[in-house]
Amino acid sequence: MSAQNIAASPALIERNGIDIIPESERTARPRDLFWPWFAANVSVFGMSYGSFLLGFGISLWQATIVAVVGIVVSFLLCGLIAIAGKRGSAPTMVLSRAAFGVQGQKIPGIVSWLTSIGWETSLTITAVLATTTVLHALGWVGKDGDVAVHLIATVLVAALIVAASVLGYHTIMRLQSVLTWLTGAFTVLFLILTFQSIDWAKAFGHPDGTLAQTIGALVMVMTGFGLGWINIAADWSRYQKRSVSDRQIVVWNTIGGSVAPIVLVFFGLLLAGSDEKLSAAVGADPIGALAALLPAWALFPFLIVAILTLVSGAVLGIYSSGLTLLSLGIRIPRPAAAAVDGVILTVGTIVVVFFAQDFIGPFQSFLITLGVPMAGWAGILIADILRRRTDYDDAALFDPRGRYGAWDGVSIATLVGVSLVGWGFVVNTFADAAPWNNWQGYLLFLIGGRQGEWAYANLGVFLALVLGFVITWFARAARIRRQEQA
Repeated sequence: MSAQNIAASPALIERNGIDIIPESERTARPRDLFWPWFAANVSVFGMSYGSFLLGFGISLWQATIVAVVGIVVSFLLCGLIAIAGKRGSAPTMVLSRAAFGVQGQKIPGIVSWLTSIGWETSLTITAVLATTTVLHALGWVGKDGDVAVHLIATVLVAALIVAASVLGYHTIMRLQSVLTWLTGAFTVLFLILTFQSIDWAKAFGHPDGTLAQTIGALVMVMTGFGLGWINIAADWSRYQKRSVSDRQIVVWNTIGGSVAPIVLVFFGLLLAGSDEKLSAAVGADPIGALAALLPAWALFPFLIVAILTLVSGAVLGIYSSGLTLLSLGIRIPRPAAAAVDGVILTVGTIVVVFFAQDFIGPFQSFLITLGVPMAGWAGILIADILRRRTDYDDAALFDPRGRYGAWDGVSIATLVGVSLVGWGFVVNTFADAAPWNNWQGYLLFLIGGRQGEWAYANLGVFLALVLGFVITWFARAARIRRQEQA
């Protein structure tokens, strides 16, 4: 199977923005969805989650179950969102207008844009930190790195990401196909070279954690993997033929996104469970810490592959964040939108790399905070998609006077309500690193308080997702029927 089979645009740069993809260009096949999702998630950064999960105080077996369930279910939810892309041939945040209204969609659209910007910036930061750490191990820079190295790495990584994003969908699909084989092969080599670092008895010797700790780890996995991509899932299925089955779309999204992370997280659990110092180092510099396990000759190839895998994920994010920016009403060409987000990505990376003292604290705090409304939005949109039986009205997606209207009060009120509930049941576990998030957790008194057993389970993400789905399933059923009959 090759991405050569994916129909290419005649132009080098994709010109389609948030408009409906013409029928003549919908030539992708469901299995083509494997490439972007696998390439974006085969990053060795996935092994860092082994450390993050054990940090919840659970055993290796509990963490393994959490990883498998969390990864598969979260990417399955991405697959359900991707159904909309096949049915409507437009980006995710345009199709979401059917649920929120043409103007009302701007509310979750802003959250989605911030989420994508945050993700792609986080991936770029990780690549820059890894560059300095590996170059130090090679003896090319000092222990604390070098300002020039940081700056050059930031510019080069950002340039790679922005260039691919500006070129667009067809270039990205080909790039992801190549990166899948290249990074997949080198990742296997990394596993082989570090296998001897595993202390099996010690790794499996971690005691079991409580149910609350296990649920907290599960939420972390779901937010860090599938739910972190869910707001862009339909962007990659909009070139699919509308005649293909919904099941194929869901299956290939789920397989592509899940296979690599499951293997990588389990291996990361074995490594982190074998060495407390490694587990602690991962928090400050995830990939750089893992590089310390390699022989000197493998460091430079590891650096290149690590950067490419992170770039692969960031490319998906910045491409889609550009589409989201356009859906908010910014009237510029799609390539220009990607370039604008590229500037923001570069500035954000410089700020964190040169001034932030901790990486994982702000990162996790950021994920949980935006994860709550994104989970609520996902629940609403999934219910809306599953309730519909026909394709979207193309014209109405862009007309506030059309069948979807300008504002959908029920969906907007649901999103606000489930977000307020969700934020009340999450707590900022990084109060020192991210003090701006200490306002959360105001409903935890209902389940034992901020110091109780469930305080750090982050139930708010689950609640927002489930409540968003259930409320929408019942409250908007009649409205959806009327829309489809109009």
